[in-house]
Amino acid sequence: MRIAVGSDHAGFHLKNTIAEHLEAAGHDVVDVGTHKAVSVDYPDFGAALGRAVAAGEAELAVAVCGSGIGICIAANKVKGVRAATVHDVTSARLCKEHNNANVICVGERFIGPQVALDAVDAFLAAEFAQGRHARRVDKISQLEQE
Repeated sequence: MRIAVGSDHAGFHLKNTIAEHLEAAGHDVVDVGTHKAVSVDYPDFGAALGRAVAAGEAELAVAVCGSGIGICIAANKVKGVRAATVHDVTSARLCKEHNNANVICVGERFIGPQVALDAVDAFLAAEFAQGRHARRVDKISQLEQE
């Protein structure tokens, strides 16, 4: 699977850990940056991840900032992106099963590397449950038309 990863400076180290984990699992990783732990603006990288997913350059994406919140907000501004900030395996699994999320966001300052890797694995293993959830995801997509 082709997966985009990106972060600001506050998520730089965890992003690299996640990218290495994904590559070791056989995924094709597209790193949209940042490539240094120097202060940058998270909206730039949330938008880059979102655009990569929306354009089909990546099937899914993982975003990292200090909290996972700011980069998530930025990614969600891109049409076609359903990004969710996750904190554990359960939230990572449910955001795919119930919301058909295509981007997950984590906070390097909030969760440790192993929890983040477990969450990424749970997200990738989960499948959209369809059914009643499809109607709700369709309503989310309709909001982009307003």
